[in-house]
Amino acid sequence: MVRKKLVEHNALVQAVEMGMPKSVIMEKFDFKSLSALKTAYYNALVALEKIEKVNETRKKKNVDTKIRVNARGSLVIPKDLVEHLEIDPEDIFEVVKNTSGLVLKKTKRLPKTILRKRSHRPASSHASMPN
Repeated sequence: MVRKKLVEHNALVQAVEMGMPKSVIMEKFDFKSLSALKTAYYNALVALEKIEKVNETRKKKNVDTKIRVNARGSLVIPKDLVEHLEIDPEDIFEVVKNTSGLVLKKTKRLPKTILRKRSHRPASSHASMPN
């Protein structure tokens, strides 16, 4: 990754605003390409609060919302859709049929209970069992 060049913001903005030729500015500030000069100029304008910073967040891509039934009869939800909907692999859904079609409703997971077999050993004399 290319390291950012440290540039005196005021001097760069002043050189551009005075109409100095690009080639002279590139030589004076030691820029190798015109795009490096443009980037530095933009960063200088933002740093000096002459312009607002451009929103750099990317738009979320459109996600295919179609699911299918595979040969075994299981509903297959594409990974991109699972990530987009923030579905956890442990989530449980109920399928409800209504007039408009099928609806997946997230249900609460029942708490797990552990059933243990009772031992048929006689209780020891120092352990008491509640009634």
